[in-house]
Amino acid sequence: MIRPIVCGTLTVLVALAGCDSEDTSHASGTIEFTQTDVAGTVPARVERVLVDEGATVKAGDTLAILTQTGLPQDIQQRRARVSAAESELRDLERGARPAELERARSELRSATSEAERTASDSVRLARMLAAGAISQSAFDAATNAARVAGALRDGARDALQLLEAGARPDRIAAARAAVGAARAQLAMGEAAAGDLVLTAPVDGQVMARYAEAGEVLAAGVPVLSLGDARHAWVRVYVNAPVFASIKVGDMVPLTIDGLPGETFPSRVTALATAAEFTPRVALTEKERADLLFGVKLELSDTSGRLKAGLPATAQFGHLANGSAAAKDSTQDGDQ
Repeated sequence: MIRPIVCGTLTVLVALAGCDSEDTSHASGTIEFTQTDVAGTVPARVERVLVDEGATVKAGDTLAILTQTGLPQDIQQRRARVSAAESELRDLERGARPAELERARSELRSATSEAERTASDSVRLARMLAAGAISQSAFDAATNAARVAGALRDGARDALQLLEAGARPDRIAAARAAVGAARAQLAMGEAAAGDLVLTAPVDGQVMARYAEAGEVLAAGVPVLSLGDARHAWVRVYVNAPVFASIKVGDMVPLTIDGLPGETFPSRVTALATAAEFTPRVALTEKERADLLFGVKLELSDTSGRLKAGLPATAQFGHLANGSAAAKDSTQDGDQ
């Protein structure tokens, strides 16, 4: 009666030993995407959302369109100011029109002729005054008329010279600066309008949709959350012996549920700095076995087959075996 009991006990011990020898070189997790919130930079109303959750998008695809009251009219006014400033600059750079120059020359000819006539009359009247043929007041009037005509002639000459010289350089420079300022204001308005069209920054998948048409959102409030499919990653948890054999940069093969027979390479990009389970200071061997450390694995796949949420299994056996072989080699050398 004792032997069956002993055999039963041995059977249980063997079974427990089999459980303790469970392969720990494999660890499972789920595929995650690096997420980016897509939001407007200014307060605006949602006009349309063009994609739904789960949709696959390419970089540059339009995701949503926002509107802002009064912005189209503001841009139209800025364009008008640019046109006016450019027209003023062109007018200054071209200088006087041919018709204006011809009129100024005609006025100069007329003023010169009048000045010459009054000067001649003044000389003739001076002889008559000497002969006593006219009064002093008549001569003074003629002299004054000659002086006025000469001033008009000089003014017409100066006006013609100014027209022929064109605008002063500082006026042209000021007009150019005004054009630059108007264009900058227009660019700011157009950039604000461009920010109301939300596009995908990367290829990826729409992970969440937070807003619907008609809602008014503050600046920075996301409309959508986009998962970057080119930067997929998996976080798995391994025990201390396996964790000790891993370093950042190691390549780890992954198998994905739903894609049987394929192995995807991944790279270790981050290692946890603390265990997930924190026991008391005195650790027993059983408690040490309960310690788990997080390992982040990054995948690089452009085929589009990886989907967020798919279970993935990492295989660390080659790293643990390599570490054990190196340790044995070191011990043999010491002996």
